[in-house]
Amino acid sequence: LCYNLPILDTMLKQPGSRALYMFPTKALAQDQLAELRETTGGLQRGIKVFTYDGDTPVDARRSIRQAAEIVITNPDMLHTGILPHHTKWISLFENLKFVVVDEMHSYRGVFGSHMAHVIRRLKRVCRHYGADPVFIMCSATIANPGELAEKLGGEPFRAVTENGAPGGGKYFIFYNPPVVNEELGIRRSSLNEAQRIAGLFMDQGYKTIAFARSRLKVELLGKYLRERETKKVRARVVRTYRGGYLPRERREIEEGLREGRVDGVVSTNAMELGVDIGELDVCVMSGYPGSIASTWQQAGRAGRRNKESAAVLVASSAPVDQYLVRNPRYFLEQSPEMGLINPDNIIIKAEHLKCACYELPVAMREMADNPETVEILDFLEENRFLHRVEGRYYWVAESFPANEVSLRSVASENVLIIDTTGSRTRIIGEMARSSALTMLYEGAIYLHQNVQYQVHKFDFAGCRAYVRQVKVDYYTDADLAVDFKVLTVFGEDKTPALGKKWGELMVTRMPTIFKKIKYRTHENVGSGPINLPEEEMHTSGFWLSLAPPVVRDMSNQEKEYALMGLANLYQNLAPIFLMCDSNDIGVVPQTKAVDTGLPTVFVYDRYPGGTGLAEGLFKVNAQVMQAALELVSQCECRGGCPSCIGPPQLVGEATREKVVNILRQCLRRG
Repeated sequence: LCYNLPILDTMLKQPGSRALYMFPTKALAQDQLAELRETTGGLQRGIKVFTYDGDTPVDARRSIRQAAEIVITNPDMLHTGILPHHTKWISLFENLKFVVVDEMHSYRGVFGSHMAHVIRRLKRVCRHYGADPVFIMCSATIANPGELAEKLGGEPFRAVTENGAPGGGKYFIFYNPPVVNEELGIRRSSLNEAQRIAGLFMDQGYKTIAFARSRLKVELLGKYLRERETKKVRARVVRTYRGGYLPRERREIEEGLREGRVDGVVSTNAMELGVDIGELDVCVMSGYPGSIASTWQQAGRAGRRNKESAAVLVASSAPVDQYLVRNPRYFLEQSPEMGLINPDNIIIKAEHLKCACYELPVAMREMADNPETVEILDFLEENRFLHRVEGRYYWVAESFPANEVSLRSVASENVLIIDTTGSRTRIIGEMARSSALTMLYEGAIYLHQNVQYQVHKFDFAGCRAYVRQVKVDYYTDADLAVDFKVLTVFGEDKTPALGKKWGELMVTRMPTIFKKIKYRTHENVGSGPINLPEEEMHTSGFWLSLAPPVVRDMSNQEKEYALMGLANLYQNLAPIFLMCDSNDIGVVPQTKAVDTGLPTVFVYDRYPGGTGLAEGLFKVNAQVMQAALELVSQCECRGGCPSCIGPPQLVGEATREKVVNILRQCLRRG
C-alpha cells in the first residue's frame, strides 16, 4: 500500500502517467500483478498492469510496451530486455513518474553492487527522454535503509522506518541439540533434530517450512523427512525448493503450497523473500541463517496472515549458532545488520559502462569528476569496444554487452548439469562456476529432488557437468586449498598488540580431495582426488597480524593451533556484523605470513573485486573480537569444541586458553 496508493492516485489524476515496479524475482512480480489487478478492479477506470519478464510471450511484448501503465519486472529483465531496447519503450520513459524497488534488503553484496549500476543506467535513459521519476524503495528491517537506498540510487533518500503492519503472535524457540560427546563437545546433528521437530509439527497437521543453509542440506533434510515413517498419520507431502531448479518446477511447488496440496517444504533462502506460498504455521531453521535480517525473514514466512505461529531455530555446533542460542536476548534486542554493497567494484563498473555506452553514447563531461571511470572508458576504447568522437564514447563492438553480465555474480558463467542416465540427455539444473568447483567434480554426489546423481564428467572449460542416477548411502564434501598475496593496502590501523589492514588480494583456490560421508551417522567412508585447475581471483580482504609480545611464549605449533581457533571464530562470527552469509567470506590463518612476517589471519571476499565486506570488517573488528571473547569464555567445553574454537583433535588440547589470552590482549591493548 505504501507505494500502490500514491501511484494509483497519480494515474487517476494524471492520465498517461507510467510506473515501473522492480522485484528481485519473477515469482514476486507475479504476486504483485495479481494483487494490483484485484486492487484496480474496482476503480472508476481500469489501470493497465502487466508483467514483463523472460516468461512474457513474444507476441504480447509489443502491446505491453505501448499500452502498459504499470510495468512489473525484475532487475535482470530491465538490464537485458528494456534498457538496451529503450527506443521501443518511448511511451514508458517519456511519461515515467515512479520507479519502485521492492525487497531492497535483498540488493546487497554482488547483486546490490550490480543493481546500483542498473539504476544509474535507468536514470540516464530517463534523462534522455526528459523524465525525472520518483524512486520508492521498500525493505525489510535492516540497520541502514537510508544509506543502502542512497548507494543504490546514487542520490539522497528520506527513510520512513515506522512499522504499522498488523501481525499475529509468534512463539520464537531457540533449541540447542543435546551434547552426545562431552569430551569433544559434539552435539546431535542440527539437521537430524530439524527433521525430528518439523516432522512432529507436520504430524499435528501444521503446515511447515524448514530452511537449511545449503543446497546439499536442503536435499538431505527433504530426503530424511520423506523417509520418516509414522503409523499415526497419512504420508505427508514434502517438497524441496532451491536455486538450480527449472522455473516450471518452482512454480509447481509454490502453487502446491498455496492450494494446500503440500504439507511441508524444505528450502534454501530462495523462499526467504515474500513470494505468496499461502498460510504456513511453523518455520524450522536448521542452523542460523547467516544474518539477523535473514532469520526474521525466514521466521516471517509462517503466520503471515495475522495467525499465531511458531519459529524454531535449531542451533548447529557452529560458534555463531552457539553464541546466539546462549544469548537469545542479544538476537532479540540487536538491531539488524547493515546492507553492504560496493558500486566501485572495478569489474562490475566496467561491465555496466559497456552496457551504458551500448544504450546511449557516454560524454566525457558526464564523468568529469570520476577519473577512474574515464580510465575504464579509455581502456575499453583501446580494446576496441568503444570509439571516441568529439568527447563522446560510442559502442562499436559487435557483441551485445548486457548478455555477458549476470547481475547475480561477478563472473557470469554458470555450469549446466546434464543427466545422461537414459537414452536421451536432459538439463536438470545449473550452478555458479565458483560453487561447481566444490560440488560438481568427477565422483561427486549431486542431489536433486531426492534423486542421487554422480558426476562422471566435468568439462570445467565448457561449463558442463554430466551426471548419472545412482543409489548410494553417502554424500560427498570437498576440501579447498587457498593461497594469496597482498597487492594493495587501502587502510590500516595498529595497536601494541595488533595490526589490521584491508586492501586488494590475489587469491588462488584449488579443490584437492573429496570425502564420502555416510547419511545420518556422518562417518567418513572414503575419499578421492579432485583433478581441477586452480583458479585465480582479484578480490578485497581484511587481515589482522598479532604483535610478537602476544605470542611470545608459544611454540610454532601452538601458534598454528591458536590461529586456527581464531580463524574459526572469525569465519562464524564476522557474518553477524556484516549482513552476509558465512560462505561469502573465506578465512585463512598463516603462522608467518609472507607479506607481514607475523602470525596473521586473512579474511577475504569470495567474489571477484570484492563487495564491501573487507572494509566493513575493518570498521567492526573490535565488535567481532568482543563477541568472540564472550563466546569462548562462556563455552562449557574443556579445551575446545566445534561450538567455539574447533574440536581438540584439530586445534590441540590447550588452545582455548591461548585464544582467550590473545583476544583479551588485543582488546585491552587496542
